[in-house]
Amino acid sequence: MFSKKQESTKIDREQRELIEHAQFRIKQKKNLFRHFIVFLAGAVLLIILNKFLDFGTNFRPGQVDWFVWAVLLWFFLFLIHFLNVFLFSSFMNKKWEHEQLDKLVAKQKEKIAKFQNKVDQEHPLPNSTEPKAINPNPPLNP
Repeated sequence: MFSKKQESTKIDREQRELIEHAQFRIKQKKNLFRHFIVFLAGAVLLIILNKFLDFGTNFRPGQVDWFVWAVLLWFFLFLIHFLNVFLFSSFMNKKWEHEQLDKLVAKQKEKIAKFQNKVDQEHPLPNSTEPKAINPNPPLNP
C-alpha cells in the first residue's frame, strides 16, 4: 500500500507551451470556419433580400446590384482572416516573438554598454591605491 509509487502527472514547461499553442491554433481555425459559414449564410441572405424581396432595387451604383459590393467586401475581410490564420501565423509565431525579443534585448544591452563606456571615460572612478583624503571634520561620537 505504501510501497507503490504514485505517478506524477505534471506537465513540463515545453509540453505546456506546445499544448497552449495547439489550443490557440484550434481556436483560430474554428473561428475561421465560423466566419466562413456566416459569410456563406450572409451572402445568401443578401442575395435573397435583393432578388426576391426587392430590398434596395433602386440602389445601383454602376449598374451592379448592391449585394455584389457587400459580398465582395465581406469576401475581402474573410480573405484577410484566412491569410492571418494560415499564412501570417506560420511565420509570426512564438518562436518569431522570442527571436525578436532576443534581438531587442541585445540592442538594449549594446546601448547600455556604450553609455557605460562613455560614462567611464568622462567620469573615471578614483583608484583604490591612492591614499584617501583625511576628513578635517571627523564625526563626533556621543
